[in-house]
Amino acid sequence: MALCSRVAGAPGAKLAKQQSVAPRRISGPRAVARPATVDKITGIIVQPAVQFSEVQSELATVDKTNQNIQSLARVDFHPACEAAINEQINIEYNVSYLYHALWAYFDRDNVALPGLAAFFKAGSEEEREHAELLMEYQNRRGGRVVLGAISMPDLDLSASEKGDALYAMELALSLEKLNFQKLRGLHAVADEHGDASMADFVEGELLVEQVEAVKKVSEYVSQLRRVGKGLGVYQFDKQLGAEVAAGAAA
Repeated sequence: MALCSRVAGAPGAKLAKQQSVAPRRISGPRAVARPATVDKITGIIVQPAVQFSEVQSELATVDKTNQNIQSLARVDFHPACEAAINEQINIEYNVSYLYHALWAYFDRDNVALPGLAAFFKAGSEEEREHAELLMEYQNRRGGRVVLGAISMPDLDLSASEKGDALYAMELALSLEKLNFQKLRGLHAVADEHGDASMADFVEGELLVEQVEAVKKVSEYVSQLRRVGKGLGVYQFDKQLGAEVAAGAAA
């Protein structure tokens, strides 16, 4: 009995036992898979954050993507979000087009209110920049930009009993408030489909600025209602032109 025990425990026997075990071969995807581990402090079993099977599944999706007609960058981007962004792009372009028409009106020689002309020209450019910002985001998320028709503005500011300056600024206020409501709707679509990236984009890049625009134009409407249609509009126009120039220089 003792002899057997000594033989089994001899160095040669241990070496023979080690040589009899075939080396384990690891190849292919299993080489990067991580097994579950036990946290030494809490004793909780910790699973890998990403199983390699998940990576393989996503790789299969990428492999089947036809880049001629599909975006490789698209991930968790709901079609409703894509459609809502395209709708907002159209809204921004329509507002820009209307502001451009107001710029052309106040720039006429028989109207001659250069401050209002500069204000609406800057507004037109800003709304177009918003449209382009949305287009860039659409492309960044793997969506496809689809441009809609732009409505032709039908304006007759000279016929307004309020005066052309006040009528134009009240129109601008209604557009800014409408745009704020549309942006809220865009944010709601992002929330509905759990798109945190899109919600953050709308909040940080568009909504904050839109709130400030509504407040600013509201103040202009209040001021124009006080000054009437004569000399007061001329003084308001000079002040507005100076503000636009200062904003452009900043």
